[in-house]
Amino acid sequence: MPSPSYANLTIAPNGRVVIPSGMRAALGIPDGGRVVARLVDGAVVLEPIALAVRRAQDYVRSFVPEGLSLADEVIAERRAAADHE
Repeated sequence: MPSPSYANLTIAPNGRVVIPSGMRAALGIPDGGRVVARLVDGAVVLEPIALAVRRAQDYVRSFVPEGLSLADEVIAERRAAADHE
């Protein structure tokens, strides 16, 4: 059975919301798994942490010139600082 892409959910008095198992499975979220919640244009968006991390990495990468290794840059800066000590 295909996972649902839409569901009407109920918010419990304590604020909890149950994400249907088909949606959790489609997102690869195990029982007890964690998600990131964010507000986007007046809506709550829940996404797996791995996806949020990947999106953040892509965002940061957009500011790094092609072919530049930030790790190599940091190592070079640390070595230069150590040489001046």
